[in-house]
This record gives sequence, structure tokens and C-alpha cells, in this order.
Amino acid sequence: MTSVHSIPAHAQTAPCETVSAPPHPRLRPFVVGYSGFRSGSGSAVRHRVLPVNLTTLVIDVTGASRLVTGPRADFEVHSSAAWREGVAIGLTPAGATAILGVPVRRLLGESIALADVLGPREAELAEQLAGAPDPASRFAVLDEQLAALVDARTPPDALVARAWSWLQRPAPRISVGSLAGRLGISRRYLELRFEREIGLPPRSVARIARLQRALGRLFEPSGLARVAVECGYADQPHFSREVRAMTGLTPTQLCAFLQYGGPPPPVASGA
Repeated sequence: MTSVHSIPAHAQTAPCETVSAPPHPRLRPFVVGYSGFRSGSGSAVRHRVLPVNLTTLVIDVTGASRLVTGPRADFEVHSSAAWREGVAIGLTPAGATAILGVPVRRLLGESIALADVLGPREAELAEQLAGAPDPASRFAVLDEQLAALVDARTPPDALVARAWSWLQRPAPRISVGSLAGRLGISRRYLELRFEREIGLPPRSVARIARLQRALGRLFEPSGLARVAVECGYADQPHFSREVRAMTGLTPTQLCAFLQYGGPPPPVASGA
């Protein structure tokens, strides 16, 4: 699963340096992936947080900003928070509850100081990450520390976790009604469970997932029309309208910000 969490609020002179990795297998139900980032300009950069289905921890090891951003259906341009170098961690709905101790619905659309969620453990984690010599070492620190934070006494909602994961799949696309049928429940019951656990209806989760799949392919030379159709949009104009409505930018403008030589890494910060 590839998700582009954020992009610079303004064009930068140099692209962000980014490297990614999956978590240790024991963390897979809770953590989607890690992304290490470094601002190309060397200075802290304000960001536009894009619609995303993940709860994301952004830990700047220089101390610029350390945030938790919740899932969101709309974009947000940070007016003050900025980050320079560090890691981003993408959590599943189950991960938000098990690692942060906060139901994901309470984080919906929010940007919160990490210390307000983790307390003194935030400073300890940031210090260990700052002392790690390279991204691989930082990811190893995350594997160890996040495993210690997981509260196994709070089992995830298996039905919601299964349905949420299904909606993130690139293909084949599935309607909410068909998904409910596969799970042996009514569409209304599925919607109620999503509202209670995530705060977003399945249709919104699917819409965000579709946008994220398209963002991950904007670098392709095949063109916007093909990306639009293969990601489930009716046509390129439909794709352009959805992108503009959800991100505040056109696909062409987004391409200028997604400064990667290949596919963006999972949980990319886009710094």
C-alpha cells in the first residue's frame, strides 16, 4: 500500500530525499510502513497534508515538528508546523488504537502534537531516532519501540480491519454493497461499524484510497487519461475534478510537487 501523506506547501528548489521500508512482520496488522525523509533545501518546510486513510506519525529528529495526523477526506495546509529530517510512520486503524491508545475516529482530520498522545515516550523515541546513524537504523529503532508500545489487550475490530484493508486494494475494485455481501452483513451495518470505529463511511474510505492509488501513478509516462481510467475514474475530466476537490490542486500541479524519479515510497512525506 502506497500513500502520499503530504507535499510541500510551496515549490522547493530541490526534491526531498526519501527512503522507505516495511515494518517487522509482527507489526503488520498495525503499521503500514516507514518513510525516512530529508528536506532537499536543508530547511524546515511547511506542508499540504493530503487526503489519506492512515494515521501518520511525523517525527522530525531535528525537533522542528512532531505530529500525529489522523485520516482525512480533505487537504490541510499547515500554517506553522514544518519538518526538515526524520521519519513518517503510517498506522492502520487498529494501529492507532493499539499503539497510540486513541480510537482512530478521535483523530479524524486532526493534527496533534505527538507529545500530547505519547507523553514522555515521545521525547525518548525522538532521541533514539536522532541517535541512529542512517534510515535503516532508524527503522530498526521503530520496529523495537513500536512493538513495545502495542497494547495487545486491545484487539482490533476484525470485521472493520478486513473491510478497510479490502478497500485499499488496487484491484479489483469492489462496491461497498458487494463488500458487505462478501462479509455476510448488510451495507447499513458495515456503514455503522465504520462510523463507530473510523469516523468515515466506507464510501469515503474507498474514495480516498482511489485518489491515493492515482497519486502513486502520476509519475508514469502513460498519461493522465490512462491513470484515471485504470484507477477507477470515469474519464480524465472526472479524475481532474476529484483531484482538485480533494487536494486543492490540479493533477499537473501535483505532478510538479511529487518530485520522485519513480514511484513514491510508502507513507511518503513528499517533503
